[in-house]
Amino acid sequence: MIVGIAGGTASGKTSLSRELVACGSTERAAVVELDSYYRCQAHKTFAERLATNYDHPDAFEFELLVKHLISLKEGRAVDSPVYNFAEHTRSIDRHSHLHPRPVIIVEGILALAAPALCELLDFRIFVDAPDDLRLSRRLDRDVRERGRAPEQVLSHWSTTVQPMYLQYCSPSRAGADLIFDGSAWNGEQVRDLWHSIWARIGHGEEQHRKHSVSS
Repeated sequence: MIVGIAGGTASGKTSLSRELVACGSTERAAVVELDSYYRCQAHKTFAERLATNYDHPDAFEFELLVKHLISLKEGRAVDSPVYNFAEHTRSIDRHSHLHPRPVIIVEGILALAAPALCELLDFRIFVDAPDDLRLSRRLDRDVRERGRAPEQVLSHWSTTVQPMYLQYCSPSRAGADLIFDGSAWNGEQVRDLWHSIWARIGHGEEQHRKHSVSS
């Protein structure tokens, strides 16, 4: 089963994805981060990389992601790219080896916005959070974890992050099966969501067995 989790930057989708895996165990679930599939920009200068709009669909190599998800769904492991946020490009000599799991969670701002990707999703979740909260979280994360200057983060937010959210990410909410409140949640809510996801697999297996018996 492939689950898509989308939402604006710093809405809580990454944390939710990780907590779902913790509930289900790494033997049952794995996360594929859409950010890992930013296109390689090694051929560009650093200044050109800085000018890239990373919130536009063209920034992602959805073709490779779809190929990898199909492989995982068919039981084959894949080598996922690793993105270097400090250098603004894909790592050339590193990858992440992903093994098939019963639940594959695809997490990213545009996880519900690309038609070819959406066709593979069995369940779609949109994590929603107020704009001011997302900006506060983004500012803290980018300064603390990615070495960005506060003024750089604020400029990025106003020129590309929020405009692209309104143009591409927010409209994808309409295609979600579930809207999850990313402003605050507790462990019980995450456990309930995991059980709901896992039950869908069990139901599918039960239906498959019934069909096999009746045939």
